[in-house]
Amino acid sequence: MSRPSPSGKRGQRCAPLVASTVALQCAREDLTTRRRHAASNLLPQIPGTTARTGGYLQAVRLLPRRGSRRLLDLWYKNAVIYSLNVATYKDGNGDGIGDFKGLTEQLDHIAQLGVNCLWLLPFYPSPGLDHGYDVTDYYNIAPALGTLGDFVEFSHQARLRGLRLIVDLPINHTSDRHPWFQQARADPSSPFREYYVWSSSEPENSTEGVVFPGFQLSVWTYDLCAQSWYYHRFYQHQPDLNIACAAVREEIFRIFGFWLELGVSGFRIDAAPFVVEEIRPDRPAKRRYEFFAELRNFLSWRKGDAVLLAEANVAPAELQHYFGDGSRIHMLFAFLLNQHLFLALARESAEPLRRCTTQLPRLPQFAHWAQFLRNHDELDLGRLTSEERDEVYAAFAPTRKMQLYGRGIRRRLACMFGNDRRRIELAFSLLFSLSGTPVIYYGDELGMGDDLSLPERWPVRTCMQWTDDENGGFSTRPGHRLLHHVIRDGQYAPAKVNAIAQQRDPDSLFNWLRRLVEMRQSCPEIGWGECTVPESNCPAVLIQRFAWEGKSVLVLHNLSQTNCNTEIRDVPKGRKLTDLFGNRIYDSKPSADGTVIELDAYGYRWFRLD
Repeated sequence: MSRPSPSGKRGQRCAPLVASTVALQCAREDLTTRRRHAASNLLPQIPGTTARTGGYLQAVRLLPRRGSRRLLDLWYKNAVIYSLNVATYKDGNGDGIGDFKGLTEQLDHIAQLGVNCLWLLPFYPSPGLDHGYDVTDYYNIAPALGTLGDFVEFSHQARLRGLRLIVDLPINHTSDRHPWFQQARADPSSPFREYYVWSSSEPENSTEGVVFPGFQLSVWTYDLCAQSWYYHRFYQHQPDLNIACAAVREEIFRIFGFWLELGVSGFRIDAAPFVVEEIRPDRPAKRRYEFFAELRNFLSWRKGDAVLLAEANVAPAELQHYFGDGSRIHMLFAFLLNQHLFLALARESAEPLRRCTTQLPRLPQFAHWAQFLRNHDELDLGRLTSEERDEVYAAFAPTRKMQLYGRGIRRRLACMFGNDRRRIELAFSLLFSLSGTPVIYYGDELGMGDDLSLPERWPVRTCMQWTDDENGGFSTRPGHRLLHHVIRDGQYAPAKVNAIAQQRDPDSLFNWLRRLVEMRQSCPEIGWGECTVPESNCPAVLIQRFAWEGKSVLVLHNLSQTNCNTEIRDVPKGRKLTDLFGNRIYDSKPSADGTVIELDAYGYRWFRLD
């Protein structure tokens, strides 16, 4: 049947409807235009804001002054993060592998510690050749760890306990078994070919930029199927994604959006400098730092309080590229400060820490450090000089078996300090008194040990110890059928180090750390305030003073094995020092003028200035 002419009766009857529809569309477009125009009129009033800046950042920049929380609570400023690997935390179904069911069952342990944010190491489908950092599907859960339904239930239960979730997202590379790479290598005309970086011949610089010396020979590998060389900053089974490809960037946005919908509050960006590295064969690498702002914008619109936590072990001069003016990465791990902290502990001198704090740039208001002692990787000392590195080795990793890649230490915290409770407490107290958000690695709250018989970075990735039985309560599966290792002998065996025993013991490391977490969260000056590092007459004593909204906190640490009395020279007159926390209850109080303070060997004291 022929269609009626627009000039016919039917067309005439439709005309009012068409006209009204067009009018409504025009009205909508006009409203959108006016909204955008109104928003753009605000931008010149906000220093440093650009047209690419997300609505979330525009709103928070209206804060009345630096450090104020009157209009917005930046939750990460006063958070405490707990990092864990699902596969080594708790087996909930008896198959010998940790899973989300088991993790959900143990959320009360984490909540009891007092932390308010979990950082989950990769839990995606993976061949497991690099601790889960070789991903084959970003939109799913590794089958051994559970289902998406298990994840949603875990996310729900975590939220009920006041726990936010940060998930690790290795977007620098995929596994070579990922469908994207399999299609890319099989067909040069595949749209996924551009997802990766290829070269028809071996680049002349193929051995430059190796990340794992002694375990990795090149950053380019020839693929027989593709008949081309592909780029991989890390192991050859981890081909790098091509950040210059618009389709890759869009895919990353989709991945972020997917997990945000499942209750995630942020993402840890693995190997951030390499994520934005644009690679071309035999050309200098170019870094597209603006991609961090695009990620921030996406998060701001999808979930206003979601955060980006990035791994970027770079020189101080490069940090501004990651933070920007506060519109890029929210938090960076403080690698430089971490390395100088261990140098200070090795020397029993506060000078390295004081020196390092002067080298770090002043952060934008909405940027923050993530402070840590240990994590799932080696303790990287690459930013120290060779002489300084040797000092740290001598103190904490004296044999080659304890060292890794010529730059790091592959030991857990308690083992590095010879299981000396005084030194472990000192290190944690230092961690919690540094400007930034403290990050605890699972098991360190108990003083768990390591297993140096395992290869590379695996000694610090053993199963969590819950009880004193053979498998440490990790799994009911026979020990020889577990996927991951359990420490069974010595002073760090489950019979001597386990969660249940420490939860019941008021003097345990776990309960001491719980009190420290509580103390840190009651001192927002550390997370929000300005920090100064006054000089001390004792070289081993580090003094930190935090001031915020008219309130001050003073923290002292004695890094040496000798008792001392230290002087505080800049306590304002009329201010009283009130003891908050310490390695013990000191009988001696600060002197009448508040300037002389007693400290034990490896002692620490926290004060509030009233």
